[in-house]
Amino acid sequence: MSTTLTSRILRSRVAAALASPHGVDRYLELVNPMWAAEEVRARVVDVRRENADSDGAPVATLTLQPTSTWRGHRAGQYVQVGVDLPDSGKRMTRCFSISSASSLPGEQITLTIRAHDEGQVSSYLVSRAQPGQMVHLSQAEGEFTLHESAATPTNNHLLFITGGSGITPAMSILRTLLRDGYDGRAGRRVTFLHYARSAEDQIFAEELAEIAAADNDVTVHLRHGDHVFSDFELRRLVPDFRDTDTWACGPAGLMELIHAAYTADEVLSPRLRTEFFKPPRVATGAAEGDVSFDRSGTGAANTGATLLEQAEALGLKPEFGCRMGICFSCTSRKTEGTVRNVLTGAESSLPDEDIQICVTTPVGDCAVDL
Repeated sequence: MSTTLTSRILRSRVAAALASPHGVDRYLELVNPMWAAEEVRARVVDVRRENADSDGAPVATLTLQPTSTWRGHRAGQYVQVGVDLPDSGKRMTRCFSISSASSLPGEQITLTIRAHDEGQVSSYLVSRAQPGQMVHLSQAEGEFTLHESAATPTNNHLLFITGGSGITPAMSILRTLLRDGYDGRAGRRVTFLHYARSAEDQIFAEELAEIAAADNDVTVHLRHGDHVFSDFELRRLVPDFRDTDTWACGPAGLMELIHAAYTADEVLSPRLRTEFFKPPRVATGAAEGDVSFDRSGTGAANTGATLLEQAEALGLKPEFGCRMGICFSCTSRKTEGTVRNVLTGAESSLPDEDIQICVTTPVGDCAVDL
């Protein structure tokens, strides 16, 4: 029986009915963890400990072999990773950028992960992941991507600005460009500007040195120590940066400076594409009103924190994934009140609307179906 026919049978309604209530994948996983009809899992092939990132946190690169259900990814995308934590007995899910070049269905990928102090999943994967163990994956997601290919080269100047482990999605894009044959012969120029705490903490240091030395029309600028991003320096490196296709990813402080540099006459340049580790700090003024979580019957005075943080402070345990507005795992229904999205600053007073509580703060009285 062909692989294609087998896959069709396993994905059929008949197979799903026979496997109810657990689903076909539960039985396939028992036989072979790398067999799947719909779900995506991956075996850890290799774990390589990197230097610490710009905050001094441990970093590791995991090479993963996904199941055949993996549809591949575009450079710059992220994936949700589910891990069964042995200490808690719970499966927890977090989002991580893919650091390898774009992949085709079933191909290996790499994740370069920073261990956050408060991150159970990231800390576990960096310090305790071992070759052979299995993790759960989503399909690739995200729009922090380059929509050009070697088949349709342009002479655009591309600019990447990253800080700390924010380098990972940008490296995925850069690796894809170089793998697919982009170079100066197509008239393309690439400027890669990265900030790290020190040369010793620089992630991908050897690879970046090789890229900088090669004849590929890629200019690499590494800034270490107390060197702070400024639009003055950026203007020196790329005089027309506001009109240059730019990808920026890094800590909130760096991203705020980049946003300010790309804003002229209170208008943010449409050429800037950003990815955040954490929601940027947004001034919301004095917190007023009360927040109520209707389903649980709890509530309290509005503290000005995100709705996710306020719910957790009351002892609730709403579902969440990334805590930075990427994965939509925390989407909940707001039934009353006005809220502000901390990523965009936009306010909404629409009744019965779905919001991401990890990046939403209440403005005055607010009620959420939690």
